[in-house]
Amino acid sequence: MHFQQLAYFVAVAEARHFTRAAEAVHVSQPSLSQQIKALEGELGAELFSRARGNITLTDAGEALLPLARRILADADTARHEVRELVHLRRGRVRLGATPSVCTGLLPDVLRAFHDLHPGVQLLIEEGGSHDLVRQLARGALDLALLVLPLPAASPVLTTVELLQEDLVVLSSTARPAPGTEGTVRIADLADEPMVMFRHGYDLRELTVAACRAEGFEPQFTVEGGEMDAVLGFVRAGLGIAVMPSMVATRAGQDLRVTPLAPPGLRRTIALAHRSDVAPPRAARELQRLLLAGRPDAPAPGSGSAPGSGSGSGSGSGGTVPAGR
Repeated sequence: MHFQQLAYFVAVAEARHFTRAAEAVHVSQPSLSQQIKALEGELGAELFSRARGNITLTDAGEALLPLARRILADADTARHEVRELVHLRRGRVRLGATPSVCTGLLPDVLRAFHDLHPGVQLLIEEGGSHDLVRQLARGALDLALLVLPLPAASPVLTTVELLQEDLVVLSSTARPAPGTEGTVRIADLADEPMVMFRHGYDLRELTVAACRAEGFEPQFTVEGGEMDAVLGFVRAGLGIAVMPSMVATRAGQDLRVTPLAPPGLRRTIALAHRSDVAPPRAARELQRLLLAGRPDAPAPGSGSAPGSGSGSGSGSGGTVPAGR
């Protein structure tokens, strides 16, 4: 049974005339009649009674008509839905990103994507790189923005480096500026009260490791917050925080951004997807947008350079990689 045969059957059923039905579907009358015959042969029943030149539906034809109309309508809907997806008038993208990337990099990129494709739904999942790698591997995400190197090797993922970014020190403008001569050394943090992220933030582990490498334990006035909470605590003057420069530049005029003295701390952001499954069309378009237009290098002393690499956990640049 073919869609064409059903379309011809419905045309005859509605016109009650083979010649007029053939004209309606733009086919010759013999071809239409041949296809109706083939359909009747496949179904094992006559669909039309042709007594005395009058075309009426048999019981089999009456039973088939609503089903044929529904099948043809569903096929037309399917064609329309696929056409909408192909032309990106509809669809969805499931994108994972670390919290700091959501705050710093994503707003401008997602705005540009939405302006181009307003009918595509954007589903954002925030999480640490480790959790996002797991979700990518099991197919729960189409793409993810991660921090390199990845927490564990994953042969099913391909990563492409997007940019490298300096980390900076964020402080309240109501407090004295940390460090000297416009920069902060890691050693200077020994005398500074700090606001710290909760456990699970790679930025926390990085900051603690950098301080310990200088021979001291950081002093936490408040710890355990998420990104927005930490920004609020710093704004309230409870302490300083080590932040990605993209986040710091969006923090507001009441917060001071101070670069870390060389060699500083840097992180590498990469775009990841499964290597064994092609992302959907809408996800590929967002991927193209991310790779084609990186944001301007933000924050004092920050640097970003394009690069690429494949594999899981490949990354270059940066004295110490940071995450989340």
